Formats: sequence, structure tokens, C-alpha cells
Amino acid sequence: MARVSQEHLDARRRQIIVGARRCFARNGFHATSMQDVLKEVGLSAGAVYRYFSGKEELIEAIVQEAFEGIRDAFAEAAELRPPLLPDEFLSHVLRRVLDGPGEGDEQAFAELVLQVWAETLRNGELSANLRAGVVGMRALWSEVVRMYQAEGLMSRDVDPDHVARTMMAMAMGFLAQQALFGDVKLEQLEDGLRAIMRMEVPDPSLPGAS
Repeated sequence: MARVSQEHLDARRRQIIVGARRCFARNGFHATSMQDVLKEVGLSAGAVYRYFSGKEELIEAIVQEAFEGIRDAFAEAAELRPPLLPDEFLSHVLRRVLDGPGEGDEQAFAELVLQVWAETLRNGELSANLRAGVVGMRALWSEVVRMYQAEGLMSRDVDPDHVARTMMAMAMGFLAQQALFGDVKLEQLEDGLRAIMRMEVPDPSLPGAS
């Protein structure tokens, strides 16, 4: 019997994840059955269950893949010189994350993200994994802030964790808007954040400042 290569196994696993993601985005987690996934990917039950015991493991795999994509995007952006400022950095990471699925439907992917968030309210194991992933993302953002501080781009008086939480809130808000309305573009987020960053407090001593 010919030995199946690891490359083939990885490709088959990836095929199942992509198909399951399409099903979940289209019908939701609870309305999707494993039979739906089998039909979507065109594989036998034995072929799919060789990799995943059921929907819960598929959801976990989708979440893990998303966090891996985020970490890769951070690593890529953090190496760029001169360093990307927050508006460009956030847009870069989100663009990589949204492009990651490779299916061309940003709203569907954002809808899937919201489903994952909702699922954590009832699934303790998924909630713990998501929380660990979010803690890791905050640590990545904090490292970016420390890089800004080391480059003299941000005051050292600023707590990196506070900036990290703010940047994550903007990213999550963007995904929520994309999922609910589908009418928001990364360019809009980048332009808006850039405008906020460039606000200047007028000198009250100058004429017309009040």
C-alpha cells in the first residue's frame, strides 16, 4: 500500500476546514450538520472523521487557524521598516486576516467570526481557547507599542496594554460592522484612525482658540 504523504494529509485537512467554514458561514453552527459538511467537501464520513470527531473540533480548528493567521500578520508587519503606524498596522493585519480564507467574501468571514464569539457563551472549552488567543493578541499589540516607544513614536508614559486593548476594540468593531452591514472598507478604517491620530489640541492662549 502506498504511503500517504504528510502534504496530502495536510491538504485534505485544509479542504475539510474550508468546506466546514463555508457551511457554518452559510447556515450557522447549530443548523449545520456533519452530513452537510460531508456533502460540501465531497468526502466520505470515514475520510472526514479521520481528522475531526465532530463539529466542535471543526470549530476549534477554524478558531486556531484564525489566530495563527493573526500571529503571522503581526510578525510580518512588525518586521517592516520604517515601522507601520497604528492606522497602517491595523489595516495590514485585518487585510491579511480577511484575505486568509481565500474565498473572496469578507462579510461571510466576519459573520463567521461573530458566530464564534456567540458560541463561546455556551461552549466553555471554546471560550477558554478564545480567551487564551485574545490574551496572546494583546501581548502582540503590546510588543508593537513598545516598539513605537523605543523608536520615539509614542510616549513611554503610555501603558502598552491600554493601547493594545484599544486597537483590539477597533479591530473587533470593524469585524462586527462588516458582519452586520457589509458596507465598511479597510480604507475607511485607516483614514478615520489616521484623522484621529492627527488631531491637535489648540493652544488656549492663542486668539480664536476658545
